[in-house]
Amino acid sequence: MTFRQFAYRNVVRNSRVYGAFFMASFFSVAVFFIYSMLMFHPDIESGILGEVPMIGMVGAEVVLVLFTLFFLYYSMSAFLEARSREFGILLHLGMEKRQMNKLVFLETMIIGAASIIVGIIFGFSFSKFFFMIVREILHLEELPLYVSWEPFLLTFGVFTSAFVVISFISVYLTRERKIRDLMKGSNYLHSALTYSKIRAIYGIALILATYVLALLVSYTSMIGLTLLIPFSATFGTYYFFSDSVPFFLDVARGQRKFHWQRYRLLSLADQTNIMQENVKMFFVVTMVSTMAFLSVGVLATMSSYTTQYERLNPLGLIYKGDIDNPYESEHINSLREQLEEKGLSYHLTRFVVIKQTSSFTNNEVEVFRESDMNTLLYSFGYPMLKLSEGQAVFIPYSEESLKKLENTVVHTVLEENKIPLTIDSVYPEIVFPGSIVSVNSIVISDEDFVKLKKPIADVNMVQPIYRLFTFDIPQWMETKEIGKEIDQLAEKEHFYKKENRGPFYFENAGLNYSYILATYSLFTLVGVLVATVFLLAAGSFIYFKLHTSLEREKRKFDVLKRMGLTDIELKKLINRHLFPQFFLPWGVAMMHSAFAFFMVQSILKDIANISIVKEVFFAFGFFVIIQVVYFYLIRWRYISHIRS
Repeated sequence: MTFRQFAYRNVVRNSRVYGAFFMASFFSVAVFFIYSMLMFHPDIESGILGEVPMIGMVGAEVVLVLFTLFFLYYSMSAFLEARSREFGILLHLGMEKRQMNKLVFLETMIIGAASIIVGIIFGFSFSKFFFMIVREILHLEELPLYVSWEPFLLTFGVFTSAFVVISFISVYLTRERKIRDLMKGSNYLHSALTYSKIRAIYGIALILATYVLALLVSYTSMIGLTLLIPFSATFGTYYFFSDSVPFFLDVARGQRKFHWQRYRLLSLADQTNIMQENVKMFFVVTMVSTMAFLSVGVLATMSSYTTQYERLNPLGLIYKGDIDNPYESEHINSLREQLEEKGLSYHLTRFVVIKQTSSFTNNEVEVFRESDMNTLLYSFGYPMLKLSEGQAVFIPYSEESLKKLENTVVHTVLEENKIPLTIDSVYPEIVFPGSIVSVNSIVISDEDFVKLKKPIADVNMVQPIYRLFTFDIPQWMETKEIGKEIDQLAEKEHFYKKENRGPFYFENAGLNYSYILATYSLFTLVGVLVATVFLLAAGSFIYFKLHTSLEREKRKFDVLKRMGLTDIELKKLINRHLFPQFFLPWGVAMMHSAFAFFMVQSILKDIANISIVKEVFFAFGFFVIIQVVYFYLIRWRYISHIRS
């Protein structure tokens, strides 16, 4: 039997030992191939995927490759650890270290080749299903399956190189161990890890500091503090698992009334040993799970904004200009002509808005005419305003302002023209986006509006009077090509004017939405990919660690069964053995993610006035269900093996 045949038969005969590494490898190949199929899709160049930039997809592919290398390296390390007894026997029988390295290399390449072939076949089989999901997410008419050599060649080249690199790294970076230690197999333990009380305090303090920083950003808008959060969270998490948890376990073991109970005596001793052996695993699983949560959270955020965009931006086109704007007539006529050329129906409303000073707040207030507002409300199909002289209503700028102003009554005077007003209600619908109207905007009757003869007293006021043109367009998503030259001119006027302000402002909801949808599309594709790989990795890290110590744990439970441990007691001990390993890292990751999303929610409230609470809640619920199912699946397999 040749050396290559020995390596091949070693893999075939030990399929259970090699199976975990093969499954992790083949799934990584399948995910990479499916994404490569999308990246090389021929319809991308023809624009069927909208504005999704190619560079973003390539970047996601690079992230996937780098993380997959780390993931496979970790899997390989756990795989070699599980076979330490076998390596000890071979070295004891006279195998040289060079031959051992060659054996590991050949076995890795055999498993790698099988993983690549099966992964590509599996990936191609599910590509059509993946394309159907992408088509629904991106609202495409079609995304057909295709056959091209590029995804196959890229996947084969990347993963062949990856397995070669990983096999060399795993062999040459593995610490030298004596044969007697290898012969002990999973009973071999590295030098016992001791905790430090100072580091234990650091761990708790850094995590609490991370949460405090997140709250400070939420309530003070000090965005610069976000740069400190990743560092404090990373170091705090590592110290928490390496020192804080062992410290708490040691304190619990010192409480005899608490510790010397039937199951706690064994459980606490078991958990102390687990923490000593698996600090890095807990840390990696926590950080990877946090990244998975954040990836899905970004998707939830983008999804929330895209679904709320039309409600927050009810107008298709908006043109706002100074009273002496030289471009006004030309631009409005151009917009009307372009809309008519595309066959888009629209309703144009003209406003003259005058700024005044309110005696109630001593701040400026933007004043709209009732008849102008009713023209716009008629196009929306909203209830009309009926104001008497001296009466006014607030214009809401957000949903939050609707609730805030609902029961507000203000008695004020427009000081420049001495017009008394009673503002006793807010219009019940959002009719302008928040970027157009100020937080102090009101509608007054036509009788009061004609009395506004004097401008605002502040001579430095920007746009004391301005004209506003609104286009209500039912098919507003088809307007992204309308007014592009006006948009470009507005940017030039903004940057080249001395006061950094042009004579007009133009906003195209359809164009803005196309950019938002492009970003959402990219984040969706990247987020689904990253979350899938991170979830796979987080679960696999735990699985590989359990697999490595499985034989040792089986012998331990065999001894307990011979001492009289019942089947019910066995299940309780296994639950206490597995539960912290699954849910402690996930619990910490969820806490990290919850504070991160609390911070993001407060920032989004200020910037775009959207809420992501519901989306994030459902995403977290989905993750919890996945983890619970995974826990019971592994528990079932674990109990089956312990009983065998």
